[in-house]
Order: sequence, then structure tokens, then C-alpha cells
Amino acid sequence: MLNVPTLWTVFVVNFLALGLIWAYVTRSYPKFAAARFWMASAFVGATGAMAALIRLFVVSPVPLLLGAVGIIAASCLAAMGIQRFYDRPVSWRVMAATAIFSLSGVVFFMVGYEHMQLRMLSYSLGQALPLALSLRLLLSPPEGRASPGARLSGIVIITIIAIFAARAIGNLLGGDFSSVAGGQSHAVMVLGLLFLSMTLNFGFLLMAMDRLRNEVADLALLDDLTGVANRRHLLQRLTEECARSERSSEPFSLLVIDLDGFKTINDTHGHAAGDACLQHFTLMAQTRLRPGDMLARTGGDEFCVVLPSSTLREAAAIARRVLEVCRQDAVNCTGVDIPIAISIGVAQWDRGVGQFPDRLIAHADHALYAAKKNGKNDFAVYDPAPPLSPEPIGSGRAARKFA
Repeated sequence: MLNVPTLWTVFVVNFLALGLIWAYVTRSYPKFAAARFWMASAFVGATGAMAALIRLFVVSPVPLLLGAVGIIAASCLAAMGIQRFYDRPVSWRVMAATAIFSLSGVVFFMVGYEHMQLRMLSYSLGQALPLALSLRLLLSPPEGRASPGARLSGIVIITIIAIFAARAIGNLLGGDFSSVAGGQSHAVMVLGLLFLSMTLNFGFLLMAMDRLRNEVADLALLDDLTGVANRRHLLQRLTEECARSERSSEPFSLLVIDLDGFKTINDTHGHAAGDACLQHFTLMAQTRLRPGDMLARTGGDEFCVVLPSSTLREAAAIARRVLEVCRQDAVNCTGVDIPIAISIGVAQWDRGVGQFPDRLIAHADHALYAAKKNGKNDFAVYDPAPPLSPEPIGSGRAARKFA
């Protein structure tokens, strides 16, 4: 025989433990806002369960009402945590309206007009509706495929809603699945909801772990100073683009960019000013790139831009746009501003590059060297065609430019 008071006690202890786990997550990752809602949900749910447990020993409707308030509030907080996890605004008004409507029904059908079946229906709606509203985010997240933790949470929520529906239908058909009855049917339901509530929180934990793991992975591929891709990310992307071009023969291009006189800026104005110049250039360059282009800082004052599905002429046009925005910014500099000048080398993938991105980088570096030799603050493209006649140093195949 299942003992209802024991089950409610286990319910309280488990939710207190879950609340402590979420409190630790909140303390360790203060920017993870969803954890605060899930922590509050666990503690509020434990409080509501304690109130419901008191109702088994005290003949008064007050503990039952307090328990309903706690359990319904816990459902609302869990749903709001899901909204925050997906960076959606928290629906405070919707959740408050749902809770007030549900609790009003509970109070009315307990005090104003005694009707256990309708009271339980109101109570079930207050728990189920907030969770139902969050199902779309879990099973069809904005970023695409749902994570394993989100799928688990969605399945658990569907199961919980199904239990609430079965309880409401059973009550309407003449059964008594309320805590007041305290029978075996109620004990089985409490045991099932206890297991599912714990599983739901484990689903949330899996979602949190997956999010944090992805953030760590992103940090490993981003430059700390500028926030753009780092050299590791650049090489990964170039390897993918080379393999794609090898299969489809569709070209892509690469820009290698170097800030002119950057050492002088550091020596004259200090490294903080140099860092500010790098950040400012990053912002300017991004305004002239297309969606899908990838800007990366490969070290020091050197940047690269991967231009998918771009010919040499298209890449030269983008290089010119980046160069012009820097020149215009330098013209508008006041006495306290530091003008930024850049040189750009442009190269296009070809069969000679194949699946070796270092060859494409070498071609773009060759063109960059030609731009530097031609006076800096300019760009040059890499021309793989051999010259028809001997030419002086600096005007060879890497120095060809598009007008």
C-alpha cells in the first residue's frame, strides 16, 4: 500500500534538493537567467507540497489553498524559465492571469459552491496551461533542431498534461483523485507526478549543460578582443569551403588584411589604444561585408575574410568597400582620434589550391605583400597567370588590380 503522507514528504525533499542544485547553478553561472526561474520553481513547489502535506493532518481549507498556490506558481515559474532559456520575454501578465483564474476557480468551488470535480479541474488547468504554452519552444526551438534535453522536457510535459487530463476526466466521471480523499488512486498519481517532475528538472539540467557546452565551444572559436572568429575557426571554415569547392568547382575567395603602422600606434599611444583600433576596425569592416561572409582575426593586427561563392572580381569589390570605409573614417578623424589604414591581399580558390587552405592563405599573403610594396593603404589581387615578359620586382603577378 502506498502511503500518501510519505509520498508528499518525498516530494518535498526532492524538490528542495532540486532547488539547491539550481541555486548552485545560479551562483556558478549568474548570467544564466533561466536557472533562477527553475530554482524558484523548485523551492516554491516544495513549499506548496509542504502546505498540502499539512492538509493531511489539519482539518482546514487554508493549507489546501496554500498548496494550490505553490504548485500552480511552480508550474508558471518553470514555464517562464523555458521562455528565458530561449531568450524570450517572460509572460508575467499571461502567467499571472492564468494563476489568478485557476485559483479563483479553486476558491469558488471550495468556499462559494462546493464542487470537488470543478475545483480539481480549475487546479489542473492552472498547472497544465503554463507548461502547455512552453511546448512550442521546447519541441520547435527558434534556432532549429531541439536538443535532447528539450525533447525530454517536452515529452515529460505532454505526459504530465495527459495525467492532469485523465485526473480531471476521472473526477468528472465520479472518481475522487483529490488529496482530500487520500486513497490509492491519489497516491499513484502523486507518485507518477513526483517521478515526472524530477525528470522534467533533469531535462532542464540537460538543456543547461548543452547550452553551456555550446557557449564554451563558441568561446574556443572566437577572438577575445574583437569577438570575431579566431584562427582556429578560420582554418575550420577554409577547410570546409575548400572541400565544397573541390566537389562543386564553385570558387570562393579570401581577403588577408593588415593594419598599416600598427606597431607605431602601440609604441606611440599604448597597447590600450591599439586594442581600441582593432575593435574599431572590426566594427567598420563588418558594415561592408555580406551575410555569410566570415571575418576572423588571425593574430596581432592581421585579419582574414572568407567570401563564400565569390569570384576574384567580386572579392576585389568587397576589398575596395572595406578599404574605402577605413579611408573615409580616417578623413573624419579629429585631433584625438587615431586614423586607421589597411592593406588587403585578395585571392581566389582554384584547382591548384585543392583541399589545402594554407595554399590559399599563401596566395592572399603574396597579394598583401604586393599591396604593401605598392605604398600601403591599398589592395592587390593574386594573379596565378605567369607574366609574359620579365617585370620589375613589385609589379609581378600578385600586384594586378581591378579598376
